[in-house]
Amino acid sequence: MDTAVKLKKNWWGGGQSPYNISYGKLMMWFFLLSDTFTFSALLISYGSTRFSVPYWPDANYVFNKFFFVKGNLPLLSVSLMTFILIMSSVTMVLAVHAGHQKRQKEVAKWLSLTIVGGLMFLGCQAFEWTDLITEKGITVNHNMLGPLVHGHATAGPAAFGAFFFLITGFHGCHVLSGVIINIIILINVLKGTYEKRGHYEMVEKVGLYWHFVDLVWVYVFTCFYLL
Repeated sequence: MDTAVKLKKNWWGGGQSPYNISYGKLMMWFFLLSDTFTFSALLISYGSTRFSVPYWPDANYVFNKFFFVKGNLPLLSVSLMTFILIMSSVTMVLAVHAGHQKRQKEVAKWLSLTIVGGLMFLGCQAFEWTDLITEKGITVNHNMLGPLVHGHATAGPAAFGAFFFLITGFHGCHVLSGVIINIIILINVLKGTYEKRGHYEMVEKVGLYWHFVDLVWVYVFTCFYLL
């Protein structure tokens, strides 16, 4: 009994974490939790508006262009965007794994591929926004026209554009910030900063953020492109 009491006192005596998690990772989890509330509020608002009106733009019509390829190719471009983001999460997992084994060159390689994936996703999103604004005339304050209900041209509510650009833009800002942070981490990896520290925890923390961004995209993709 005395031994158990002493162990408990040692746990809380400072210098050790009783839950086997560092302060930095704990704060990252708190940040991600708060960000989850923000995205949840936005998506719930979108859902309540989406199902409170009798008509809504057909995703197969709105998102039917695959970059510079001519023809009707619904949801192909956003499927590619989703694939790119998922693969960037895979490379991030490999970077974190290499960090645990303190393999500096492999961490740098997988982080570089993660950054490339993030930039490719942002490029695809920029092309999609340009097409929606210039070709289909969808903006924040304007209705859009298209074959929405049984093939008949019907005006879609302006709320569609407002929600789409707000939520996908907010997510895009997260991807951009993740790319910037990854670049900073990559520079530190190449400089040997984490080798000197003896651990690659910063790679793991930014990995948590990147996986969160990827997970959020799954919900954004479902709400805007599938429902």
